[in-house]
Amino acid sequence: MHLRTRYAERYAGHWVVAHGDTLTLPQLGDRFKLADVVLDTARIVVGKTCHFRGTLVFTVPRETLAVTWVGFPEQALIYGWPAELGPFAGIGAVRVGDSLVGAILFDERLGVRVPPGVTARFTAGRARQR
Repeated sequence: MHLRTRYAERYAGHWVVAHGDTLTLPQLGDRFKLADVVLDTARIVVGKTCHFRGTLVFTVPRETLAVTWVGFPEQALIYGWPAELGPFAGIGAVRVGDSLVGAILFDERLGVRVPPGVTARFTAGRARQR
């Protein structure tokens, strides 16, 4: 767990999306726009492993999701999308300089086919301290 905590440190914090794609899925008729990614270091047990708590805030639809995440040296993986929200497997994100850059990952097992090459990418910066 110590290594996981150390790997997670670089991703932890409140990230505000500065640029992000709005994703529209014709099968669902919904648009999705991510506004904030909050990655906390509070631990939560998921199955037989430890994840960290997090939150995804969307402006479209107005929704806040409680998620879990894991940090690795090369990327952070964010899990916990409800199936009714869409065919999402989670988010893969990496640190690029001072930014968090990521893309929504799709899950074909949920029945919605996403054409090859369709992505919903975002770039986020750290939220300013108040």
